Amino acid sequence: MSSPDTPKLLNVNEAAGRLGVSESYLNKLRLTGGGPPFVKIGVRVVYDPADLIAWVESHKRQSTSDLGVRA
Repeated sequence: MSSPDTPKLLNVNEAAGRLGVSESYLNKLRLTGGGPPFVKIGVRVVYDPADLIAWVESHKRQSTSDLGVRA
């Protein structure tokens, strides 16, 4: 049950759908690191939609040679 102040947390399937990636890709990122922040509630893994947006924003690049290092 969510209140107006609490965002609806997305399960792995929903988060993958929002990002346009597979569930297995998100699962791999959780193991290897580098993926969006997630929350573990018991055995469930959920994502805050705001964290998904921030993660996408942090991966924007201007070219294929852009390593993402900001001066």
